[in-house]
Amino acid sequence: MKRILAVLVIGLIVVSCDTKTEQTMTVSGNIKGLKKGTLFLQNFKDSTLVSLDSLEISGDGSFEFSQELEHPEIFYLYLDKKDNNNINDRITFFGEPGEITIRTSWNTFDIEPEIYGSKSQEKLEEFNNMMSKFSIRELELLQLTTQPEFQGDSLKLDSIQRLVNHNTVGSYRYALNFGLTNSSSYVTPYAMLNVSDRANPKYLDSIYKALAPEVAESKYGKALKNYLSK
Repeated sequence: MKRILAVLVIGLIVVSCDTKTEQTMTVSGNIKGLKKGTLFLQNFKDSTLVSLDSLEISGDGSFEFSQELEHPEIFYLYLDKKDNNNINDRITFFGEPGEITIRTSWNTFDIEPEIYGSKSQEKLEEFNNMMSKFSIRELELLQLTTQPEFQGDSLKLDSIQRLVNHNTVGSYRYALNFGLTNSSSYVTPYAMLNVSDRANPKYLDSIYKALAPEVAESKYGKALKNYLSK
């Protein structure tokens, strides 16, 4: 009888531990060099950043979080290193159901972390990398205007301004083309919201209408719809 009860107890433990579903996101990885700290899994709920789970780390930088998702969305790993320094302490990633691996180091926590397993994250990096190139180009052009040879030369300054405007238009075109060619990606409405202050609402509306139904019903799809309605 005791043996039967023991088997039943073990069975219940196994069942209780195996609660993952098709909508479960598992985020695991390692923070190289971290000896002590608290790691938080966070995201925004109704415009408020909340901690969904936390883990005390001591002596080993390995971690794992599991979270049930309705749709893919942005999450954050926040590391309280207990060093009274808030620099380099939060990693942004696009979470989705499945296994996601994040590797980084404690002293460069949010600087180019290695993130694997999320197709949405790959799309987000593709978008951000290209938009970053446009931003860098604009800074390079604006820095030219501080050089002595351009000071007081209105023709040269006008020429630089035209290049800046051309670069800006190029960034808009890239963003809108990204939206139109990635209608099935959950990243698209999120990315469009990030450029909404500079993009023509008419084009954003065309992108929204082209979204796959499940993307349009996601967190950022609904947010884009709400933005356009205003």
